[in-house]
Parts: sequence; structure tokens; C-alpha cells
Amino acid sequence: MSKSERVSAPPSLKEAEWLQRPETAKVFAALNAEGIETRAVGGAVRDALLGLPVTEIDLATTAVPQKVMTLAREAGLKAIPTGIEHGTVTVVVNDMPFEVTTLRRDVETFGRHAKVAFTEDWEEDARRRDFTLNALYADREGIVFDPLGFYADLMDGRVRFIGDAEARIKEDYLRILRFFRFNAYYGRGPLDADGLAASVKLREGLAQLSAERVAAEMWRLLVAPRAMRGLEALYDYGLLTDVLGGVPRLDRVERLIDIEAALDLTPDAALRLAALAVFVREDAVRLADRLHLSNAEQATLEHAADEGGKPVFADETSAKEALYGLGENDFRSGVLLAWAASGASTEDPHWRAIFRLPRNWEAPVFPLRGADLVEIGTAKGPEIGELLRQLEAEWIAGGFAAASREELLARAKELKRADR
Repeated sequence: MSKSERVSAPPSLKEAEWLQRPETAKVFAALNAEGIETRAVGGAVRDALLGLPVTEIDLATTAVPQKVMTLAREAGLKAIPTGIEHGTVTVVVNDMPFEVTTLRRDVETFGRHAKVAFTEDWEEDARRRDFTLNALYADREGIVFDPLGFYADLMDGRVRFIGDAEARIKEDYLRILRFFRFNAYYGRGPLDADGLAASVKLREGLAQLSAERVAAEMWRLLVAPRAMRGLEALYDYGLLTDVLGGVPRLDRVERLIDIEAALDLTPDAALRLAALAVFVREDAVRLADRLHLSNAEQATLEHAADEGGKPVFADETSAKEALYGLGENDFRSGVLLAWAASGASTEDPHWRAIFRLPRNWEAPVFPLRGADLVEIGTAKGPEIGELLRQLEAEWIAGGFAAASREELLARAKELKRADR
């Protein structure tokens, strides 16, 4: 008996936590009325079968969109026509959204936009989905339905397009990136040859995608459990350079991933992108513009720039100066990126001690304000900021607490006299 035959029958999900939630029960009760069939589909079923946490629950139903809206509202639930022309309604229960889509078959496809017809045939609906591991359904009782017989692909870690790979990609070119991202989450063994060949052949289609969609997909890939599997494949076949618009640093991001794992840190997509793609500050600016990143995300990228002015972590003294200037969050980002760039081991005692510094040392507050200098008459106008910066630099160089407030005021008067 082959492995595929041994796993051909999906187990029940009756005891799954997400099926037991009151919100899930309410939406199923509302949408299974009058002979209508509604089932969970895709990610929730896939992840539950793999024993992974389920955060989003999408539903498929034989009811047309207007009927879904009517049934939901009659049950006292909020219904939003988020994509009603394509059959999608969002039903909200206790602030928990459920994306509910009527069973469909594609009549005509052009890019992301498809002309669809509604159906009550679960197999037809399954055939228009992207990957075989997403064509699984589960009803309210946890019974799993596998219309196309692809459950074995999920269990064996095979990420395959349903039907013709090129046709699936032409329906939505984002599926190229999803192919690599799904491999980074669920794939085992070699990448599917047909899917890989189609993704490489149709790579120019990525240029048609919005920056927001590309960024969202890359964000998910960067924090995947086996992110390097996806990134290395994208790089090996030339697609990663297309996405980033520059040459990546695979070795540095791999070291960062290892360091995060060694320290039991939650993966940080922006930090990993910084390690992967930033050499100089202009790279950070370009990527922020290319992917429509936030100012905070761009600032994280800039920590990876190999330029003057970067924080120094050579010893505890320089690390304290960096922590004082950056604050704890930016300090940790800077340490992780510098550690990854150094090539040092994940067990390196110097880097581990530097990373732990915020736990062992709290940066003090500079004891002077501009008002103090005005009060003693040592400075006014633009002179105040300049004098404060000089005094603070001396205070930091002296080990922060080496000079008291009174000593700093005396030093201010001394500096003022020297300027006369």
C-alpha cells in the first residue's frame, strides 16, 4: 500500500477548536437553512488537518450572495457585500469576520478579474481553486470533503496547481509568489516541476501586480517556517531580483533567521527584508517606495545599511551609547542585523550579552533641559540646542551618570565663558 493510499481518507475535524467557537456555530446555523449547504474551505481546513492554528475561517456555500445577506441579517448577523459581484459576502459575528463565497465556476478569466457563474457543484468549485491543498472542505460536523482527491498532496507536502499551472497563474499572477510562499509553509521535497516551470515562464506577469499585493505576499513568505526554502527557490530562478529590484543577501538573512530561532524570537518580516535586501540607505528608500512600506518599516530597513553613522556594538560601552540613542526596539533590531552581518555563531557570548543589555541596564535620562540653560542665562535661541547637544555628548562619553545636574550646569557656564 502506497503512502498516498494510506492517507486517502481525511479524518474528522469534529473536535477542532475553531469549529467549537460560538461565532462559527452561529454563522453555520444561519447559512445552513432552507436546504442550503455551507462548508469551511481552504486555509482553515488545510491548517486544521495539519494540526496548525486556525486564525481565519472562509466559507463556501450553495446560496447566492443576496441569499447569504438575507439569511445572515435574519439571524441578527452583520453582512457586508465586500465582493458581491464575484460571489463574496463578509459575515461578522461578535467582531469575527467570515468571508462567505458562493460556489463558482470561471466562465472567462483575465488577470485577477474573472467572469464567474454560480453553481451548486462542489467539484466545479474545487476545480477553479489555486492549489490542490486548498481544495478541501469541512461541514459543521467536521466531516472533510475532498472532491478532487487531493488530500494526499497536503499530507505529503506537495504544492501543486489544480489543472494546468499556466492557466491558473494567468488567472492571477500573484499565484507565482503564492507558489513559493506555500512551499515555504507546507512544501517538502522538490518543488513541483510543472508549477515551477510555469512560474518562471510567466514571471513578467509580476509587473502587473500592485505594490501592496506583492508586499503582503512577501511579508508572509519572509516569516514562513521554512522561509529560506521559498527565498532560495525564488533566487535560483531569478524571480527574487525581479521582486526586490536588486541583488539579495541570502547568507545574511539565513543567519538572522538562525539567530531569531536560537533566541526564540518571533520572526520579524521587516527585519528579515532588511537583512535580505539592504546594502546602503538608498536600498531602503527604493524598497520602501517599491513596496509602499510605512515610515517605520523603512526605518527598520535602514538599520541594515553598510554606511557611516551605524551604531557600534564592539563592547558594552559602545552598546550602551547605542541603546541610549536608539531606544530598546531599534537597538535590538540593530544588534540582530549587525550580529547576522558579522557571521558570528548563534551562541556567540559577546553578541548574546549585547542583545541582553536592555534587560540588565536601563538607559538614564539626560538631566538637563533647555529651560535650565535659559534660567541660568548661559544661552538663548539657537545656542540652547547646540549647547545641550555638546553637554549631552560629554555626559555620554563620561559614562552617563559621571556628571550630576549641577556639574553639567557648571560646565555650561564654563563653555559659555570660553566662547566670549
